[in-house]
Amino acid sequence: MTAESEEKRAEDKRQKAYVYRRALMDYGMGLIYVAMGLFFLLSDKLGFELEFPTKPFSYIFAGFCLLYGGFRIYRGYKKNYFR
Repeated sequence: MTAESEEKRAEDKRQKAYVYRRALMDYGMGLIYVAMGLFFLLSDKLGFELEFPTKPFSYIFAGFCLLYGGFRIYRGYKKNYFR
């Protein structure tokens, strides 16, 4: 094996490790955002009385959290970080 091929393999290994860590972080943060959105959406049914934000803003914020959480999970699934 030449030095160039060893260097290329090492670089590929580093990139694969980076992609794995980044995808894992995207999955984790996506689940956190989805859970936060579900909490704000279902807070009344769960028995929590939120003083702030008021109801319409709470639902809007929950929608944004669910959308962004879904996007983070999708980005972790696609693993399209270098293209």
